[in-house]
Amino acid sequence: MTYIVNDKCIKCKYTDCVEVCPVDCFYEGANMLVIHPDECIDCGVCEPECPVEAIKPDTEPGLEKWLELNRDYADKWPNITAKKDAPSDADTYKDMEGKFEKFFSAEPGEGD
Repeated sequence: MTYIVNDKCIKCKYTDCVEVCPVDCFYEGANMLVIHPDECIDCGVCEPECPVEAIKPDTEPGLEKWLELNRDYADKWPNITAKKDAPSDADTYKDMEGKFEKFFSAEPGEGD
């Protein structure tokens, strides 16, 4: 088992989860984070830290797409190990549906 980040993170990109991760397995895209499934130790400390509930265990049904997306982009995006300020408009997107289709970006973030 591992944890994944889903589309609820897009355009919100709160990084509270990054701060508590003991193995630094988060990677930063332009507008979301992902977890490297081969680095995650399944401790679960990140899940309750996410204010938009974007982090889920990969054992939940229907998350195969997100596991692959996390794996793919964790290999492309820079590692992030420290908390950053969320985008100033993050709350605007917090409860929005369909964010992947509307806003996903394959561009990397800044990392540390």
